[in-house]
Amino acid sequence: MIFAGIDVGSLCTKTVLIDGDGKIITYNIIRSGAFYSDAAQDSFKKALDEKGLDPEDITYTVATGYGRARVEFANEEITEITCHAKGASFIFPDVRTLIDIGGQDSKVLSIEDGRVMNFVMNDKCAAGTGRFLEVMAQTLGVDLERLGELWFESKKKIEVSSMCVVFAETEVISLFSKGHDIADIAAAIERAIARRITGMVAQVGIRERVVMSGGVAKNKGVIKALEESLGKEISIPPEPQIIGALGASLLARERYYDIMGKENG
Repeated sequence: MIFAGIDVGSLCTKTVLIDGDGKIITYNIIRSGAFYSDAAQDSFKKALDEKGLDPEDITYTVATGYGRARVEFANEEITEITCHAKGASFIFPDVRTLIDIGGQDSKVLSIEDGRVMNFVMNDKCAAGTGRFLEVMAQTLGVDLERLGELWFESKKKIEVSSMCVVFAETEVISLFSKGHDIADIAAAIERAIARRITGMVAQVGIRERVVMSGGVAKNKGVIKALEESLGKEISIPPEPQIIGALGASLLARERYYDIMGKENG
């Protein structure tokens, strides 16, 4: 039996396929584009093709994420909050605080035995999200990977005070024009994100182990800034972008066994 989890995010769509034992068979990450239903189909097909599978080979499919309602072939939709908690707990069974920073939103979850006890979410603006980082990287003329590396080259601590993308961009341009080093500006941007996320963490409380998922978890500078701000070590999954899709696939497996158990009972 094979189970599928599809996480249709605002910027990227992820598909994870697992077997009946919960082992990952394959996964992929593609850009969502403007049409979520097409992105879901493309990501799903790519996963199937990689393993020589047909849609009929998939036992049960769960969709999650911003565009989950557009995954018309899914058996069920489950919120990303539940799926992220499930996926993070699978990788780190002792996770208690999950920080997920995606392309267009950020969220902090308090988790106990894989269940969400409390959470706070920012999906109203780009502050503290991947989109914020993208704009800042473009303003500095570097790619996202380089932006993260610049943290380790910073020698002087300066501040970017605004979290509004428009105002922060103006602030960064001003700092650049005043002759500040690009590494110092990059570190200031990452500390600004850390301050925003730390405020969200304070709303739910922090307990170890602390785990970070989402695309921004690939930015080493943001991780270091957060660890500095929170005073805690942060664990990163091997592929932090697929945690929601992984959780969806694991829940697909659970849902199927539940249904079969009820029918047989």
